[in-house]
Amino acid sequence: MSSESERWYLRSRLKTRHLLLLVALGDEGNVHRAAEVLSVTQPAASKMLRELEQMLDAPLFDRLPRGVRPTAYGEALIRHARLVVDSLDQARDEVLALKSGELGHVAVGAITSPAVRVLPQAVAELKALWPGLRVSVEVENSDLLLERLAQDRLDLVLARLSVQHDKLQLNYEPLALEPVCAVARVGHPLAQNLGLSLAALADAAWVVPPPGTVLRHRFDLMFPRANLRAPTDLVETSALLFLTRLLQQTDRVAVLSVDVAAYYAAHGLVVRLPVELPCHMDDFGIITRTDRLVSPAAERMIAGLRTARQSGGAFP
Repeated sequence: MSSESERWYLRSRLKTRHLLLLVALGDEGNVHRAAEVLSVTQPAASKMLRELEQMLDAPLFDRLPRGVRPTAYGEALIRHARLVVDSLDQARDEVLALKSGELGHVAVGAITSPAVRVLPQAVAELKALWPGLRVSVEVENSDLLLERLAQDRLDLVLARLSVQHDKLQLNYEPLALEPVCAVARVGHPLAQNLGLSLAALADAAWVVPPPGTVLRHRFDLMFPRANLRAPTDLVETSALLFLTRLLQQTDRVAVLSVDVAAYYAAHGLVVRLPVELPCHMDDFGIITRTDRLVSPAAERMIAGLRTARQSGGAFP
């Protein structure tokens, strides 16, 4: 039988109930319990399993005294079955949303820089075109956002990928670089120092991200690489509202992404200090899962993000 004939044979004989059985067996590890989940008899479930193994000419499950365990063939088929079943669920949800006039829902997660630069413009334009589309946004660090993406709590994420993330399970489209800068309160003595150097900042009191964050790691490396003593007077926080308020009340200096600094500077909360920091963040991008179909609502959001990137975003 040719490869194309084998594909047609499987497509013509494989039924949705077979896929549902595979998912149930993967979850339950027991034919009787899987039959109960599908509301069929155990003999009927056993018959469907035999049909599947005959179609593929491969043992899908090892029969154990108290249940079944998927073979390598079974694990592969269960993974694909889950994709198909999830896709059917998505299709149902989208049809129901279209019938109700909602046009669907998209849940977006973003790190701070794209949350203030490209995401607001994309959301505003999306809602102007499709007012019935529901949009929800979460702003967190990359690791937490990717965890929520894996849990199906987010449809797409604007974040960074690092070596510990499983890139085989994720689609990544670079969106922008994220340079950083030093900021302080309006009227800070260092703001008028056009000859300001990194050495002059080594003795400054700083507000920095907490340990474990990418920006903190880059900040900690910045001074030793320039053969300078690292600052010792530090306040650690990831709360931007606290950070800007603390800067307004003290002569502390903070390190922020250029996008975030520009947003707060546009509102008169901080000024960017006239010094180039030898420190930068990796690029961030649009991240989706490889094992999930991107919904029409998420596709619209991604298109809006690409447009916002091309225009460079906008601050008031």
